[in-house]
Amino acid sequence: MKHKVSFRPRAENDLFELYRYIAEDSGLAIAGGYIERIEAACLGFETFPPRGHARDDIRPGLRTLDFERRAVIVYQVLAQEVVIVRIFYGGQDYERKLLAQVSE
Repeated sequence: MKHKVSFRPRAENDLFELYRYIAEDSGLAIAGGYIERIEAACLGFETFPPRGHARDDIRPGLRTLDFERRAVIVYQVLAQEVVIVRIFYGGQDYERKLLAQVSE
């Protein structure tokens, strides 16, 4: 069974911000390629969503996947959908940010 993959607005914003950050430092082509690889990894959840690490300690059903040693994809697996919740880059304290988000 294939799952639908969707991005929360915060995750989309994370990708835009990451693109800008990399583009300023390394150029548009490198930034675009990196974002395309992250998006491809996210779309790969449609066929095998349980990969990654379960993070029920933050929120039930939440999972994380390390991406190319620099980013963390945070997602939730629902019945027929995988929701990309956030994408963190460069050693951000994603656990603290997610826990704060839960209490909002």
